[in-house]
Amino acid sequence: MKSKIFRFILASAFVLTACQTVRTAEIPTANIREIVNSSDVTLVDVRVPEQYAAGTAKNTINIPLAEIQNNIENLKGKKVVVFCNKGMQADEALEILKKNGVEVYDGTTWKNVKAIQEENK
Repeated sequence: MKSKIFRFILASAFVLTACQTVRTAEIPTANIREIVNSSDVTLVDVRVPEQYAAGTAKNTINIPLAEIQNNIENLKGKKVVVFCNKGMQADEALEILKKNGVEVYDGTTWKNVKAIQEENK
């Protein structure tokens, strides 16, 4: 009985150590600095109009998250960067736009996008 248990443990250890993980193809990460400063990018602040009016990055349009679904057709065919105050609304907008075939990137916050723009002055 002990030898059967020992053989089982030994065989299990061999099988577990022989397994290799399959490497998946790495998806290249876009350089957000290049995209934000691209001449053909559409910068979209997804905060509410009051927050947008209080300050945002330059050359930005305001499409609040609640209205993003209604603006998908206007954004298709464009390179879009979405951002908000803390990044949470931008993440939601990113997922909605991706699911609908929009080329979209996460700028995270408006301050981040503004800082990227100011780096190239």
